[in-house]
Amino acid sequence: MNDKIFVCRCEEITIEELRMCIKMGFTSFNELRKILRVGMGPCQGRGCRELVLKEISKATGVPVHFLSVGTFRPPSKPISFGQIAKMNVCDVRIFESQKNV
Repeated sequence: MNDKIFVCRCEEITIEELRMCIKMGFTSFNELRKILRVGMGPCQGRGCRELVLKEISKATGVPVHFLSVGTFRPPSKPISFGQIAKMNVCDVRIFESQKNV
């Protein structure tokens, strides 16, 4: 079987690339994010974060719940311009306050 298995579909990162970087010593989500850009695509890691953490766990022997999930930057959830246009002033203030959390 010679098919590529993608861990991060947004950034087209394969399992082989991920495992190679983990073998090189990059064993945190943030390090892999900086090296491979996993979790930096449109889904902001919602599609690949669990898979990456499981691979780190498998390689290092550290349980997934002890691994850092990395840092999040707003917006952590995509929002369309149409949704923003429908917001009233109060909604915009709530949105702005959530950005700074």
